[in-house]
Amino acid sequence: MLAELTLSALVLLAAGAAWCDVRERRIPNALTAAGLVGALLLRVPLGLAAIWMGLAGAGIALALSLVFFLAGGMGGGDVKLLVAVGAFLGPHRLWPGLLAMALTGGLMAAWLIVRRGAMAETAANIHTLWITLGRRTFTGWKGEESEAALTLDTPGALTVPYGVAIAVGALVGWFM
Repeated sequence: MLAELTLSALVLLAAGAAWCDVRERRIPNALTAAGLVGALLLRVPLGLAAIWMGLAGAGIALALSLVFFLAGGMGGGDVKLLVAVGAFLGPHRLWPGLLAMALTGGLMAAWLIVRRGAMAETAANIHTLWITLGRRTFTGWKGEESEAALTLDTPGALTVPYGVAIAVGALVGWFM
C-alpha cells in the first residue's frame, strides 16, 4: 500500500511539474518543496535507512544538476524538481532515471531544432560551447563577469521544458 501511495505522489509531482513547465516555463517552488517533503515523509515508516536513501538520492540529484545550473544550461526549478525526484527514487533508481531524462531531453531538443530549422545555428552554438569549455570565460558561473557564451538567458535561445524529461525519467527510474 505504501508503494502505491508513493508512486501516486511521484506521478502527481511529475505530471504537475511537466504541465507547469510546458505551460508557464517555470516549476513552482511550492510543488517541488511539497514533493521533497512528501518523498521523505513517505520513507519514515520504512525506517532511518530508507530516509537516508532518500536524502542520498536528493543529494546526488542536487550535485549533478547544480553543475548544469551554474553553467547556465538548466533552470532552478528543474534543479529543485530533480532533487525531489531523487528523494523519491533514492540513489539506486535515480541512475536509470537520469539516463532516461537525458535521452528524453536530448530527443526533445533535437525535435525542437529540426522543427525550428535551427540546425546551422545549433552547430555554431555547439562549436562555441566546445571552445569555451574549461575556461573561466565560460558564462553561467553565477556572479562572475565573463565574456558572452551561451546560457538559457541568451536571446533567441531554444529552450526545452526539461520538467517533461524529468517526469519521464522519474517514472522510468521508479519502474527499473
